[in-house]
Amino acid sequence: MPQISNKGKLMPESPIRKLVPYADLAQQRGRKIYYLNIGQPDIKTPEVALNAIKNNDISVLSYSHSAGFESYRKKLATYYKTIEPNISSDNIIVTTGGSEALLFAMGSIADADDEIIIPEPFYANYNGFATASGVKVVPVISSIENNFGLPPVSEFEKLISSKTKAILICNPGNPTGYLYTKEEIDQLAALVKKHDLFLIADEVYREFAYDGLQHHSILAVPGIDENAIVIDSVSKRYSMCGARIGCIVSKNKEIMATAMKFAQARLSPPTFAQIASEAALETPQSYFDDVITEYKDRRDLLVSELRKIPNVKVANPGGAFYCIAELPVKDADDFARWLLEEFEHNNETVMVAPAAGFYSTPGAGKNQVRIAYVLKKEDLQSAVNILKVALEHYKG
Repeated sequence: MPQISNKGKLMPESPIRKLVPYADLAQQRGRKIYYLNIGQPDIKTPEVALNAIKNNDISVLSYSHSAGFESYRKKLATYYKTIEPNISSDNIIVTTGGSEALLFAMGSIADADDEIIIPEPFYANYNGFATASGVKVVPVISSIENNFGLPPVSEFEKLISSKTKAILICNPGNPTGYLYTKEEIDQLAALVKKHDLFLIADEVYREFAYDGLQHHSILAVPGIDENAIVIDSVSKRYSMCGARIGCIVSKNKEIMATAMKFAQARLSPPTFAQIASEAALETPQSYFDDVITEYKDRRDLLVSELRKIPNVKVANPGGAFYCIAELPVKDADDFARWLLEEFEHNNETVMVAPAAGFYSTPGAGKNQVRIAYVLKKEDLQSAVNILKVALEHYKG
């Protein structure tokens, strides 16, 4: 019988989506499910983006340039100039989602068995992208005890070897919501400079910062133009997850020339989605002001209500729209499955993402879940109430 590849065997399942079959069966039984497992915003996509598609009279759906529409890249450069005044369209390649940007970055900087250091817990698909690229993830663990802040730089330094090519961060973080301080970004910048490494920053949640805190992009750090690679996307910023448009941004000319070869190999990013994404750059600031207010209110309610449940520990996120909660259970995977397969409260239940899939250290995060607060406040309140009842009944 023909055999699949070792790479295919090693490719991890999504901790966010692997419970979908159980949710489908629960729905078929008539259960109402509150979906706390996936970062799909319920915020409306900006009208300006949708109208750009509705009102377009395109007659031939042709390829774009492999780097993306020049007009879009120029407008993106204007957006990034608010962070770093010297960014130009030549420093940007449009990709099919932030996912492809990460694949391009890994493919451009690392060979098989090279290593990338990542603070964990981290976005689960980093494991998948690394597996697909033949790259080894080297985790440095952060702790719920200090809100998942940056581990000491000395812990990173212990892990640097001749195989190390980069440090990868998500800022603000998925799944933790942690927003790195300027001091933490500066520490990482000094470290990659010292050891001649790349610093990759996944900044797709840049706009989502709360409590008066400010996002600090690595693009703004002086002296690391050759080290810095930014991953970005329209998915969360404009509630356009289905557009699948992202970009890779770097002032390192060799990186961009190499990433361009990967871009040429996949021909071009999708045309209609670029039209919508280019138009989305005209979204007024009032849209973001309203969104930030809404998410902050949701975060405050969620964290406050979770902390009322006995023996539940939760980190307070400074950005994005996720938090990690530590539950009084031994196996969050089993608990998440049980919620869908066996439990109901007034014919309702919740779906969460077990956090072990956001770690690469075996056994880490077994009693944690990631919760996305992308539901309206009334639904979040109901979901936490159900979670409280479920923990009282769970025997696992």
